[in-house]
Amino acid sequence: MAQLIVKIPQERIGVVIGPNGRVKEEIQKRLGVELDIDSKSGDVKITMKDPISDPSLLFKSKDVILAIGRGFSPERAYRLIEDDDTMLTIIDLREFFGRSDSHIQRVKGRIIGKDGKTRRILEEATETYISVYGHTVSIIGSLDQTEVARHAIELLIKGSQHATVYRYLQKERHELKKKRLRLWEDSHLLLEEK
Repeated sequence: MAQLIVKIPQERIGVVIGPNGRVKEEIQKRLGVELDIDSKSGDVKITMKDPISDPSLLFKSKDVILAIGRGFSPERAYRLIEDDDTMLTIIDLREFFGRSDSHIQRVKGRIIGKDGKTRRILEEATETYISVYGHTVSIIGSLDQTEVARHAIELLIKGSQHATVYRYLQKERHELKKKRLRLWEDSHLLLEEK
């Protein structure tokens, strides 16, 4: 039987379970999996209920649980279920700063910004969800959206000025819109040809 084990922070176990077990039930129902949650270790065992169902649902379940474990609300994590083009990307700040908590805290502050302003601008410009939790920064969005958000976050990590990052986001947002418009026009041309 196909299964995976995901480890999440213990303080996020309650969020994965949800009030009266509703979040756990929702994940199980929507993805056809069984969740066995060990609240002491933080391990979540994911098992396919039906051995012949789509194995990608196992990995989708893993991403939803990881997203909740990395600080996203269940509602935001469900975007991974609702849209096949949506993915989870996790940036581990220890890869940039080792275990230096002071550097990690400083960079987290740069990414969040005063009263959450920078994170809000990042989310709006890229149409992604961003969570800054523990030693990670996580992004939920399409491949194109996530790449832009990731690059902007890496610019902030490397010390770029916020104004520079905002200009980059504005330029990339314009490019993403142009790309979507071209895709829309191409699909309509194909429909007209039929």
